[in-house]
Amino acid sequence: VFPGTSLKATGIDFLKSKNTREHHTDGYNIKNLVVRRGQPFWLQVSLNRELRAADKLSLRFGIGENPTKIRGSLMSLKPEKEQDFNGWKISIVEKNGRECVLSVTSSPNAPVGKYTLNVKTGTNIYKPENGVIYLLFNPWCKDDPVFMADEAQRKEHVLNDTGYIYVGSAYSIYDRPWNFGQFEEFILDACMYLLDKSKLSLNDRRDPVSVSRAMSALVNANDDSGVLLGNWSGNYRGGTSPMDWIGSVTILQNYYKTKKPISYGQCWVFAGVLNTVMRCLGVPSRCVSTFNSAHDTEENLRVDIYLNESGEKLNWMSLDSVWNFHVWNDVWMKRTDLPDGFDGWQTIDSTPQEQSQGVFQCGPCPVKAVREGDVYVPYDGKFVYAEVNADKVYWIVKKVNGKNKYIRLSTETQDIGSNISTKAVGQNKREDITLEYKYPEGSKEERKSMERACSFIRPSGLVPRSGYASTVEEHSNIISTNKPMVLHETVTKTGLHVEITNTEALHPGNPLELAITVKTSTPGNWTIDLAGSCQLQYYTGKVQANLGTIKETIKLEGGSEMQIPLKIAPDAYMKTLASMDDEVLILVTAIAEVKETNDKLTKETSMRFEYPPITVQMPEVAKLNNDFSCAFIFKNKLNVPLENCKLLVEGLGIFKMTTFDQGDIMPGRIMKSEVICTPTRLGEKKIVAKLTSNQIKGISTEKAITIIE
Repeated sequence: VFPGTSLKATGIDFLKSKNTREHHTDGYNIKNLVVRRGQPFWLQVSLNRELRAADKLSLRFGIGENPTKIRGSLMSLKPEKEQDFNGWKISIVEKNGRECVLSVTSSPNAPVGKYTLNVKTGTNIYKPENGVIYLLFNPWCKDDPVFMADEAQRKEHVLNDTGYIYVGSAYSIYDRPWNFGQFEEFILDACMYLLDKSKLSLNDRRDPVSVSRAMSALVNANDDSGVLLGNWSGNYRGGTSPMDWIGSVTILQNYYKTKKPISYGQCWVFAGVLNTVMRCLGVPSRCVSTFNSAHDTEENLRVDIYLNESGEKLNWMSLDSVWNFHVWNDVWMKRTDLPDGFDGWQTIDSTPQEQSQGVFQCGPCPVKAVREGDVYVPYDGKFVYAEVNADKVYWIVKKVNGKNKYIRLSTETQDIGSNISTKAVGQNKREDITLEYKYPEGSKEERKSMERACSFIRPSGLVPRSGYASTVEEHSNIISTNKPMVLHETVTKTGLHVEITNTEALHPGNPLELAITVKTSTPGNWTIDLAGSCQLQYYTGKVQANLGTIKETIKLEGGSEMQIPLKIAPDAYMKTLASMDDEVLILVTAIAEVKETNDKLTKETSMRFEYPPITVQMPEVAKLNNDFSCAFIFKNKLNVPLENCKLLVEGLGIFKMTTFDQGDIMPGRIMKSEVICTPTRLGEKKIVAKLTSNQIKGISTEKAITIIE
């Protein structure tokens, strides 16, 4: 090559296996290079001749349409200067003939997204094929606001692509396996599409606070034709029932393919998808389930529940609701936009419940702010605080001269926001994180936090707020003052206590054998009127059917108790159960009134039906790219046929999401279904299966297998 030849780049090696191993991005199923910000990666450039001292060589990284240096969207890095441009650095690691290895370190605050790389030598520009590099948040980098110090936590909250979402009720919590699948094909591209769609400025793309808030808006379809359409109507024709998803992959892949919202989601689906998106972008994230979560529309820290004289909940009257469970996400970051003390986990929620700044989005709200009662802290502190701290006030509605009369029964201050749960780090079990969200009930700190929150939220006086409240019984405990009021648990003179349990397993097709236990603890003879009711309800607290009531008057002496059975025949509920597309819970409500003292107490408990299990048979170990068989076995131990059974199966890196129709399974019959799996990735993998039918919506299971070379 004669000396006058102008320098040209002829090729570039992205050194993918070395870079992705060091950046913990080797899981992404994509041909491009994926790296994390603030950490060096290496590129090997091939030239048409040796590099000389006088040569001008620069690597140009551009993000967005028409990148320019002035806007900070074009980084032009010249190794001979070893200069720092917008916090990016470049240096020559080795020169070997016509090959030259460069080390590039992006800024730990660089905008996250897709960068196009080209190599400029003099006036020549070389554009490599697959020259787009994906740059993500970096929890391994101390200077990135999403830095997480603990390796086990990073493995769980960033790299684990499977997990559980906790659902059911506080009385019976169960885990729903969920495949997050942040490394699967097209998932990263779907997240990049969402980032573009969010219209975040380049500056906002640097900031995990802005990015997580934008993603909480984009995972629901409400304002921006985002990923998922919410539907709680019970009619899911024209889409997939929320119960029929077992992971985020199909949802995000189909969304990316069609660019149209996917039907349908409910809270755990929104949370599962948002968890996938945040982990995929490199922000540590966990799914959080709160049992008895308040949806307090008026931000007055109070949820009013109206009962008729039989103790049945009257749904149409309530403006607020208590969900048996609600699932959102916590993302981990430093809050550089706030005073000290608010770093760490931040709540974000993509379930469209209430608008925030005119959009269905929620968070990030520091979990520490919720615990301390600092509800003015952005974003959406009041709403999140109320979800875990509101009080329940029970009212009985009596007809007097054809008009409704409202009498306050009792106040429950400890029920809402209980058993706050997430998957434990590195273990397949539930961890209770309630104490991260609130101080122990009744502690000094809890009182202080509550008073602090009330000084910002100002609960109104105790007047029923139903849109139907025409007459209110005037009595002393209705106070209308402007002073913030902290409600207290109802305390009775008789030490009255009510408990609700099931005395037999709650199998669909069997009678529901329930019991209400009434106790007193103070000396004296007490006459107690008890009203009890059993209803079926959705997890959002919406009643679907009234199944039966009991009314009894019992006599108790001093410290004693009595158990009153409440039995519901299968005919009373099986039709309703089979006609509904959702999983329903059994709601039992009891009202006890002591005649002698006028003490009143209300208690409600939600329970879930119990189902026979699915078992999975497969080897514990299998070889990469070698087929193995996996069998699913289910015996219908119920005494009702299960109609229209479908088996859903997915194993990341083993088996693509598939639905198998199984027809009807009669009582006592066994379903056996076998699939052949081809493992395409090494390590521990999981197969997840779910069986749904007209009668039963959610029997799921999972099994792990280790894939070796």
